[in-house]
Amino acid sequence: MTASNTPFAVLLVEDDDADAHLTKVALAESRILVDLHRVSDGIEAFDFLRRQSAGFDTAPRPDLILLDLNMPRMDGREFLTRIKQDPALCQIPVVVLTTSDVEQDIERSYHLGAAGFVTKPVDVDQFMKAIDQLNDYWFTLVRLPPKSSP
Repeated sequence: MTASNTPFAVLLVEDDDADAHLTKVALAESRILVDLHRVSDGIEAFDFLRRQSAGFDTAPRPDLILLDLNMPRMDGREFLTRIKQDPALCQIPVVVLTTSDVEQDIERSYHLGAAGFVTKPVDVDQFMKAIDQLNDYWFTLVRLPPKSSP
């Protein structure tokens, strides 16, 4: 848990309901307390991060963003570009979690400032294991920057 003994806040930016459900289940089964929030595209993600729009006025600043690349309205690539250019939000680590395993997507994601790139396994058990490993890495091993207001 974080230094303040509160759950880690994770923002899942994912348009696919099945993938979002699997991620939620995998995080719930972990030994680490996670407060998961989900939005369906980059536009909603910025509304969440900036506490704009109904329902987001008390949104927590996430410790980590899990980002799908292929979404409607604002895709993950555009979101990643914009968040890393925003001085108030650029320190939030963003891990791309996507079905893509295209080398160009991997290279571009890192070039745009992604902290990691994970290809979603097709197999449910492997998917659950991948989320558990992400959890262990980001919330046990890595030291995250202190939270600040958006």
